[in-house]
Amino acid sequence: MRHVTIRQLQVFVEAAERLSLARVAERLNLTPSAVSFQIKQIEAQTGFALFERVGRKVTLTDAGSLLLGYARLVLRSLRDADQAMTDLRGLTGGRVRLGLVSTSKYIVPHMIARFRAAVPGVTVQLSEGNRSRVLGLLTSGDIDLAVMGRPPEGADVVAQRFAPHPSVIVAPAGHRLGRTPSLPATALAQEPFVVREDGSGTKAMADQFFKEAGFTPPTVMVTSSNEMIKQAVIAGMGLALISQHTVSLELALGLLAALPVEGFPLMRSWYIVQRRTLTLLPVQARLRSFLIEVGQDVIEDISRDHARIASAGRPPSDAA
Repeated sequence: MRHVTIRQLQVFVEAAERLSLARVAERLNLTPSAVSFQIKQIEAQTGFALFERVGRKVTLTDAGSLLLGYARLVLRSLRDADQAMTDLRGLTGGRVRLGLVSTSKYIVPHMIARFRAAVPGVTVQLSEGNRSRVLGLLTSGDIDLAVMGRPPEGADVVAQRFAPHPSVIVAPAGHRLGRTPSLPATALAQEPFVVREDGSGTKAMADQFFKEAGFTPPTVMVTSSNEMIKQAVIAGMGLALISQHTVSLELALGLLAALPVEGFPLMRSWYIVQRRTLTLLPVQARLRSFLIEVGQDVIEDISRDHARIASAGRPPSDAA
């Protein structure tokens, strides 16, 4: 069977469904003898007769009936593959494997939702982790694109900035350090901090900031979860250096406060990153372009939505 051609399978399926060589010949623009020859070629390779004549009728043999199911499956798979390739070329389908550093999960799903509204046939497969893990997935080829807050150094990748990325020092609402208009960095020296794990871009940025400030504050908890950091700070365990995009809603609701530390917010950028050697498929290139074109707009929309949510939840002020 390994030498059976696609054309022979097409002829066989047509013959099996119509049980008339003359009709098959007319449909496929062949002569009846050419149809008969193609079928005999398959029979020679299978070692079985596929059709038999019973009186004036032609019927399938048991071997023919068995082969018909497989032949239909092969032809259907080829049609599906052809359609999938067409979809990729036309941006109506396909898959993008996108890696997200943990902090970006608060903004990128909103961007993906908007992208899929424009290109609904595309599937976006997300993988999340800290910066070290996401970079490993990218360089190993397990993801096509990655969103991260600091371009990798020394890796064979191409990084394109698409939006600003501020980070702030947060404290629980009503914290004493939030009552002054401005704080020197040294005011944080004895304050307990909740921090991200090694390998996190946020942890690397915090370490650099404290190194330049000349002190290392006490650490009360280390976690890989931004959600855990937010809840720990809200509960009063300590302060945290964290992406402003991660705590946008909590800041708007007054659950957290951004401290007025000199030099803050620390400004980085969001980057969309790919392997230098990777030639992007059209759908992958379209998502990359989409993030670059509208990523900042989506982030601003998220901030406005959070402000509206907070405003709707506040009681109206008393009339004078």
